Amino acid sequence: MPSFRRHIFVCVNQRPDDSPKGCCAARGGTEVVSVLKARLYERGLKRVVRPNKAYCLDQCAEGVTMVVYPEGVWYGHVTVADVDEIIEEHILGGRPVERLRIPEERLTGTGDPAGRLRELCPPPHETPEEP
Repeated sequence: MPSFRRHIFVCVNQRPDDSPKGCCAARGGTEVVSVLKARLYERGLKRVVRPNKAYCLDQCAEGVTMVVYPEGVWYGHVTVADVDEIIEEHILGGRPVERLRIPEERLTGTGDPAGRLRELCPPPHETPEEP
């Protein structure tokens, strides 16, 4: 199994036309991931960076959304015109594209009302403390 240096997930989720949330498919998610894949492969990154289609990333208000791992950098309102900049600046240059980043306070699913998230699911670089 290949070991990729990065995974890039692009939302291609499709909701009904009358959904108040909208969807990434209607905003161009499929085109974004297709262009991303082609441009990564053109740069020789086929087995280094893996572009992935994702269904709902739960950031509908920010669509088209993209998340780059292992860094966990979230991008919103991504268009085909942004793909080259993301590859050049972030993927190759190591500098996230700040104008497209979704601020952490706007990300859904980041709350931890019970204060147990770190205990139940520690980040991969941490290990739970012994009781």
